[in-house]
Amino acid sequence: MPNFEYKVVPAPKKGLKGKGIKGTEEKFANALATVMNEMGANGWEYQRSDTLPSEERSGLRGKTTTFHNVLVFRRAVAAKIETAVRKPVTPRPVKKAPEQHAPQLDSVIARESRTAPAVGPATEATEVKDPRLGSDGQ
Repeated sequence: MPNFEYKVVPAPKKGLKGKGIKGTEEKFANALATVMNEMGANGWEYQRSDTLPSEERSGLRGKTTTFHNVLVFRRAVAAKIETAVRKPVTPRPVKKAPEQHAPQLDSVIARESRTAPAVGPATEATEVKDPRLGSDGQ
């Protein structure tokens, strides 16, 4: 669906002299045709003429309503293609947190399992010390 832009210009108030043009009506028609041809040469299509009210100041505090004759033109505007030709958005690279050099759990278990204490019969007096705990057993 085409989009349009509109332009409103004041209608001529006086006639325009020209070669072979006589009389007030012909002069006015010549002025009107001149405005329309100039606008048409710039790509504007004539739509209509309107008489519209305008509130204007009169004196210090007064207001009056006057009427203006205007010519309405329009021309097609190329549809905005931004949405159809939009470039694909490339995601920004995510900064990775610096790697911490903590030992892997599997390697810690494997190291400790190589030095496991000998297992003997359990007695009430036997206290098993875990090598991963401190010297006080906690």
